[in-house]
Amino acid sequence: MDDSGTPAEEPTTDGEAAGDPAHPEEDPLALRIEQLILGAGRQYTPFQAARAADVPMELAARFWRAMGFADIGQAKALTETDVIALRRLAGLVEAGLLSEAMAVQVARSTGQTTARLAEWQIDSFLEGLTEPPEPGMTRTEVAYPLVELLLPELQEFLVYVWRRQLAAATGRVVQAADDEEMVDRRLAVAFADLVGFTRLTRRLEEEELGELVEAFETTAADLVAAHGGRLIKTLGDEVLYVADDAGTAAEIGLRLIETLANDATMPELRVGMALGTVTTRMGDVFGNTVNLASRLTSIAPKDTVLVDGALRAELVAAGEAPESEKETDAGASYRFALRPLYRRPVRGLGVIEPWLLTRRSSGS
Repeated sequence: MDDSGTPAEEPTTDGEAAGDPAHPEEDPLALRIEQLILGAGRQYTPFQAARAADVPMELAARFWRAMGFADIGQAKALTETDVIALRRLAGLVEAGLLSEAMAVQVARSTGQTTARLAEWQIDSFLEGLTEPPEPGMTRTEVAYPLVELLLPELQEFLVYVWRRQLAAATGRVVQAADDEEMVDRRLAVAFADLVGFTRLTRRLEEEELGELVEAFETTAADLVAAHGGRLIKTLGDEVLYVADDAGTAAEIGLRLIETLANDATMPELRVGMALGTVTTRMGDVFGNTVNLASRLTSIAPKDTVLVDGALRAELVAAGEAPESEKETDAGASYRFALRPLYRRPVRGLGVIEPWLLTRRSSGS
């Protein structure tokens, strides 16, 4: 889209822009698959779509880019569904339900999340199901009937999962103590990082490396979810998760270490976590607490969990760990043990005192 503003007259276009070197002739079957997925054929230029939706061209271009799509000049590449989406998003602004900036943020967060999902589905799902192609057929020809069968089911499942996640997130917001806590919340933040991943990238074949990363991300996601945490993002060799309390974060961290230690195909893991106020934006978390958790991860020895003083203090206050091993109440039952390590300066965060978190043995 061109965001130079709404022109006085509609720019001229050559239909599908077939003569434009930026828009070469496309495979007819690829266009059929696109139409199947979108539910409508190409009908509008960006100017026409903005006009049909009664949205200023500049705002339409902002929405389009926020969703993660490249500028397409004035090619006739948009559909009726694009017009409806523009109208709905702009309608939320006109009704006063969203500010223009918030509407752009909605477009951006939705685009970023679904872009990754779509890439994964094509790379791992459709590619696997269409390999090898039937004799004499291309992968595209095999993909069409497959998409036709799967699309309605995947769409319904996507909406179901989104509604479930929305209900869970709304519940957390409603239970927040005050309005400020909805954005700036006190959470336990943890990173889990594979040790020696850079060396592995040089030693393993690409397919093997991909399988290892997928196995790690799957294991981490399952453990985080099963024990009450929330996975924020995965970065190949690292995952970031949060929990509402220190005990949940600690349990997940130790289980990650224990689970991967029992898998001979996995490298060692290190975990760092901190407790404090974080700012949440577009599903991500920011702030000094996140930075501290990251620094603790980088200095953690392999197969260990390091925590900061605030998380350690909450574990003690909750009766999850003793104040000190020397003063342990003989009748108390603790889940965790904590041992102080030497203080060290951390750039940007001052001097910190890490605590080594372990699982307390039954005989302790």
